[in-house]
Amino acid sequence: MNTLSFPFVNRELSWLSFNERVLQEAADPTVPLIEKIKFLSIFSSNLDEFYRVRVATLNRLTDINTEAKELFGYNPKKTLKQIKELVVKQEVLFNQLYEDIFKNQLAQEHIELINEHQIHEQYDEYVKEYFRTRVLATLVPVLIGNRKPFPELKDQATYFWIRLKKDSKSVGRDRYAVMELPDKISRFVVLPQIDGKHKMILLDDIIRYCLDDVFFNFEYAAIEAYSIQLTRDAELDLDKEVNEKFIERLSKGLQKRKKGKPMRLLYDVAMPADLFAVLTHKLDLNVESLIPGNRYLNFKDFITFPNVAGANLENPITPPLPVKGLEGNKSVLARVTKKDFLINLPYQSFDHIIHFLREAAIDPNVVDIHITLYRLAKDSKVINALINAARNGKKVYCLVEVTARFDEQANINWTQRLEEENVQVIYGLPGYKVHSKICLITRLEKSKKTNYVLLSTGNFNESTAKLYADHTLLTANPKITTEAVKFFSVLNKNRIPKGFKHLIVSPTESRQRWLKLIDNEIACAKAGKKAYMILKMNSLTDSQMIKKLYDASNAGVKIQLIIRGMCCLIPHVEGFSQNIEAYSIIDKYLEHARVFIFGNGGAELLFLSSADWMSRNLDNRIEIGFPIYDQRIKKEIKHIIELQLQDNTKARALNYKKRPISSTKNHRSQVEIYDYLKINN
Repeated sequence: MNTLSFPFVNRELSWLSFNERVLQEAADPTVPLIEKIKFLSIFSSNLDEFYRVRVATLNRLTDINTEAKELFGYNPKKTLKQIKELVVKQEVLFNQLYEDIFKNQLAQEHIELINEHQIHEQYDEYVKEYFRTRVLATLVPVLIGNRKPFPELKDQATYFWIRLKKDSKSVGRDRYAVMELPDKISRFVVLPQIDGKHKMILLDDIIRYCLDDVFFNFEYAAIEAYSIQLTRDAELDLDKEVNEKFIERLSKGLQKRKKGKPMRLLYDVAMPADLFAVLTHKLDLNVESLIPGNRYLNFKDFITFPNVAGANLENPITPPLPVKGLEGNKSVLARVTKKDFLINLPYQSFDHIIHFLREAAIDPNVVDIHITLYRLAKDSKVINALINAARNGKKVYCLVEVTARFDEQANINWTQRLEEENVQVIYGLPGYKVHSKICLITRLEKSKKTNYVLLSTGNFNESTAKLYADHTLLTANPKITTEAVKFFSVLNKNRIPKGFKHLIVSPTESRQRWLKLIDNEIACAKAGKKAYMILKMNSLTDSQMIKKLYDASNAGVKIQLIIRGMCCLIPHVEGFSQNIEAYSIIDKYLEHARVFIFGNGGAELLFLSSADWMSRNLDNRIEIGFPIYDQRIKKEIKHIIELQLQDNTKARALNYKKRPISSTKNHRSQVEIYDYLKINN
């Protein structure tokens, strides 16, 4: 039960509502067919992570005493039951969408996904040859005996739960086996085109079709195989000390993660009840962990579903735009000296950021590069530029956050590569994740040091920059650069940065700075001045910030929220939030930017940030918010936000229904933002 004295949505239930909005995109008739399949994949992948992290945390809370539970404002056991109820409903909707897309909509495009029962004579030899040459050697079935312990199932791997059935007279003599499906082979096999249709089959069904080749030395009357997938607790219990021993401990912890406590068993709902009973008895899972699913699990693989029928089945390609003034081969640093630049990803090219780093790497006058790195591309051009800088004699300092969830192993590998190239790697601060996105370049100009800063709302990752909507600022403004120097000088000494006037830095100062800005709007409203806030972020869950927004609403401050993910605030509640509107935008790009606009009595203030208003971002991470002082850039960001507030195509109110069309025109903000930047840049 919620113990707060104001309206507040449980964050886990709010997250599930966000994931349902993702699922709604798969049902949108205006979304191209292949993109619908991708949204099904994203929904599934999101849910996997939710169980690995959030449900795992709730399970841990059920083990602590009642007094401790009250600190979280809700009953974990009750929440777990509510989660299961919602997830089961969403899985039903998922299955309905799957059936419609794969049986009806694909057929209209002359695409057919066949199963093992639909392999006709013309495909028989092709499928069997593919299985024998590509698949058979990768399969390792494990027989299950009464006295033999059930094998440890890997986290998120897909398995077949198999029964070798004797004849009806041989009661109790059935054999059982579990077999992992290979993940190094493409899940989708396109079959030779014979009748003018594009046919493909999943690897799962090829294996089902050829199970006789796997169990050739057993006698049985029939064989059946059903998919199962176990999701485990993904949290790591590690000491907070950040040093080389910590890295070793983290590496070992990652191996243990594969054997974390089971959180969810997703299973093919078509599995016979008696076979399901044998499985659950062997696994010894509680009923809350059992989630009925589709015939095909690990649906995240469908993000790579092949388009075999034409470009019209996907979103049209929109090439990234150049930033006016940064195009061409002229020095980026020289141009940033004259004015600030804003890069709006993915509408504009991430290459501008790479060019900034590459220029710094080979410029003879650049002496130092400092950067924080959280998530990186698989083949990171950012890392290549930093290594190039070190080889050219620059002092390069990289703070790599090795505890970035699910990127830990990749980041450990990057730290080793950087250290091999004489880059000074800093592992962060004990007890705090470094989530800030900042790079500082120091250059000698006329025997004096000049500083250039790159600040962003998103990661320095050229892969995700193609999908995540973020803002990146390039500036040489001394107000910002001076504090950036201070930020790194303190951080590199393993101390928490504080004492800033322009930057808004967590964990020491950001909460109070944001609260002060809200209080200022309340004072403006009471004085009859312009008082409003437009706040865009991924998640709004911190109870103190929500309470302060309610106070502002009651004081007459007009508040507009654009929240992509979790939102624990409830708008339009009389006496609390009658002056608050809240929307969420789900479209082809992931809305990832954090933008904070304050009316300030007519002298509007605008900030960008790496941080959401969640307790972890405000109190337990090193984050950076930064002001926009350039009026031209401020106007550009404000216009982008206004386009998002007009969206009546992909925006949903907090009840997750699409906003009513208030004019004769449909507004789709991501399309209109691209067009705006194309015309004005």
